[in-house]
Amino acid sequence: MFTTLQVAWRLVLAFVLGGLVGWERELHGRVAGLRTHILVCLGSALIMLTSMYMFYIYQGVASMDPARIAAGVITGIGFLGAGTILRFRASVRGLTTAASLWAVAGIGLAAGCGFYIGAYVTTLLVLLVLFALTRLEKAMIRKNWYKTMVVETKGDAQQLKDIRSVLSEYKAEIRDFEIKKQAHANNVIVELYLKLLTDRDDDQVLTEIMRIKGVERASWQEQ
Repeated sequence: MFTTLQVAWRLVLAFVLGGLVGWERELHGRVAGLRTHILVCLGSALIMLTSMYMFYIYQGVASMDPARIAAGVITGIGFLGAGTILRFRASVRGLTTAASLWAVAGIGLAAGCGFYIGAYVTTLLVLLVLFALTRLEKAMIRKNWYKTMVVETKGDAQQLKDIRSVLSEYKAEIRDFEIKKQAHANNVIVELYLKLLTDRDDDQVLTEIMRIKGVERASWQEQ
């Protein structure tokens, strides 16, 4: 049977390790951040401890599987993770956060059952993936070069055609767009969600768009 100190240590450990991963998500402004990851990891640890406690108290009295309740955590965390996945125009966001939630659930289970080396190493590797590989992915794989351009224009067909021509010259692919009519003006706001081959020509693209007759302003929307 566990001592009070062992129970407290495992719960605190789950709190700290889950918080480390959640802190990284919080820095990136994700929906599931510090508190969510701590709660998932802490809850998983408690469930693991509860499973083991039930096994001990019913040992020799009834047949108990200490992993049975823990298995439910792995199933249930999928619903929580799905809630962090959002479709934003032509892209999907939140997959990494959902995966990190699933990972901290495992970390919590490991901390709860006393598998400390597994909890420590997994936390370090998860942090490595979230901190280091994100930068490497942006630098080499370049899959995150999606940006939104906001253009205020008169809104006639020729201007829209000219904007599309400029973007085509810079190999900018229009993945989605939205046209908003201004309430107290004749202009319209065109939001273009673009996939770029490079982010080095951002200023040049805006300069070319601004040269189009009828375009009042053009800017990149902050992500």
